[in-house]
Amino acid sequence: MRLLLWILAIVLVILLLVGVASGSVRIPLRTVISVLTGHAEADANATIILGIRLPRLLMAILVGMMLSTAGTVAQAVFRNPLADPYIIGISAGAVAGAILAFFLGLPDVYYGIFAFFTALATAFLIFRLAGRKGKADTAMLLIVGIAVSSFLSALTSFVMYSAGEDSYRVMVWTMGYLGAATWGRVGLLVVPLIASSAYFLYLRQDIDALLMGDEEAYSLGIDVGKLKRRLLLVTSLIVSFSVAFTGMIGFVGLIVPHAIRLIIGNGHARLLPLAAFSGGVFLLFADTLARTLLAPTEIPIGVVTAFFGAPFFLVLAVRAGRGGAV
Repeated sequence: MRLLLWILAIVLVILLLVGVASGSVRIPLRTVISVLTGHAEADANATIILGIRLPRLLMAILVGMMLSTAGTVAQAVFRNPLADPYIIGISAGAVAGAILAFFLGLPDVYYGIFAFFTALATAFLIFRLAGRKGKADTAMLLIVGIAVSSFLSALTSFVMYSAGEDSYRVMVWTMGYLGAATWGRVGLLVVPLIASSAYFLYLRQDIDALLMGDEEAYSLGIDVGKLKRRLLLVTSLIVSFSVAFTGMIGFVGLIVPHAIRLIIGNGHARLLPLAAFSGGVFLLFADTLARTLLAPTEIPIGVVTAFFGAPFFLVLAVRAGRGGAV
């Protein structure tokens, strides 16, 4: 675990430096290091680095950590490797709530509040409809997720149609957008990330027990129903925060937790921190690609994560449909 953490830390630092230097305006790496270490004068480069790129990249790291953590816990609750908040519709629920707040003309602070309640309602609806004796069958999970996502997407499309000239801005946001990052928003994301991570780590043994089945968890004295409701509550909270600030960014909670499980196994004492760290690295990498591949044009980050995630999801779904290990 320590070796993997060191590797991830090195990759994170490299990507952070490359990300700060890259974009529509390229900045020499020497200048980037001078600005970050406080040895450069206040000029245009310093403004771009400290005022625009650095908060954006830090937000990418934090959102990636939140989405990966949410995916890790959702997979344990549903006992299904396909239970990514994006695929099964929880993220779509959060987006619908945030856009509803936008449509009502409410301040930005209400975006996260509305997103939380709609994400929570969506999570419990999916849990009820797809759950079979505590385990979400793969086919049922996908059917329910697609149905719920389709309904919420229709609601979102209606709101976008009603938005008139603001519809383009809403559309870009629904595809994932990190360009609105500020230091204030970065600070706001740190709080739910730390709180939720600490809560999940505190319950790590109970989450491990869920993977063994409800009967086994009950025999260990765990109130399975209450535990799952609490986990879904906190998962919906962190998903709603990420959606409220960055829109819908898919597949992070699917790719990263599953890849880390293949390396270190299912023990959540190690899985949760490593998946979170890896999620931050993955989304930082995706955002750097989004900003640089077609610079100065920026690709929505949701498009980049879907490019990696869709084939990964397809492989998992086919293997699950054939009864193979996923």
